[in-house]
Amino acid sequence: MKTAIIIPARFESTRYPGKPLAKIDLGGGLKKTLIQLTWEAAKAVKRVDSIFVATDDVRISSEVEKFGGNVIMTSKNCKNGTERCAEAVSNMGITADLIVNLQGDAPLTPPVFIEALVNEMIDNSDVEMATPVLRLSKNGYMRFRQDRENGLIGGTTVVFDSNGFAMYFSKELIPFFDMNKMGMIAEVPIFHHAGVYSYRPELLHAYLGWPEGKLETVEGLEQLRFLENGSLVKCVEVLSDVEEFWELNNPQDVQRIESVYKKRTK
Repeated sequence: MKTAIIIPARFESTRYPGKPLAKIDLGGGLKKTLIQLTWEAAKAVKRVDSIFVATDDVRISSEVEKFGGNVIMTSKNCKNGTERCAEAVSNMGITADLIVNLQGDAPLTPPVFIEALVNEMIDNSDVEMATPVLRLSKNGYMRFRQDRENGLIGGTTVVFDSNGFAMYFSKELIPFFDMNKMGMIAEVPIFHHAGVYSYRPELLHAYLGWPEGKLETVEGLEQLRFLENGSLVKCVEVLSDVEEFWELNNPQDVQRIESVYKKRTK
């Protein structure tokens, strides 16, 4: 079974224009762009046959070619990363059995997250789409709350049924949790959704034929289009040091990501 990773990247970002080309200080005088770090994260994943960056911007394309990556040019009409991945598959004629969408702003995504998705879909042929989730620690929960209280839109949470299929994704903290009970429980009952997706090509192709959904528009979450059209999204629970996992959603997140890389080099 062949697997291709596609990294969708666009220059025009509402919260952080030019984000893929943001320079990340790794310590010791070394800096790399966000898109290069994400490419390197993809290369660390096992059982992957090909990796591409899908973009509509020549500045991003030039940067990817400079560090030796593969680029697929897509149109500016793509509304989100899933549409860009679907268009890239069509433009390039990719024939992989599984397509992984690794967001271009998530270089801290551990390789095991993606490997877990691939393994889930290899083992269960009826799963058409999968995405990783991880339980929030108490510190992670407080970090989410602080961002919301400061008006920052960042990570996504998810609730799923007893079979592990997503019921809803939100940029709010769901389900509601009374923080007064924080010291009374062993585990926070909230899961952070890591923005990585694995699709079978047929479902990815179908996505392009569906109109943008009402919930997708309100939340700004591309994966809600699948739920609004009756598709099942398998949530695969993964384990990680949650303090080190965070996407670059806002300019303020640069320091968070830099601190992780600097810790790794000590």
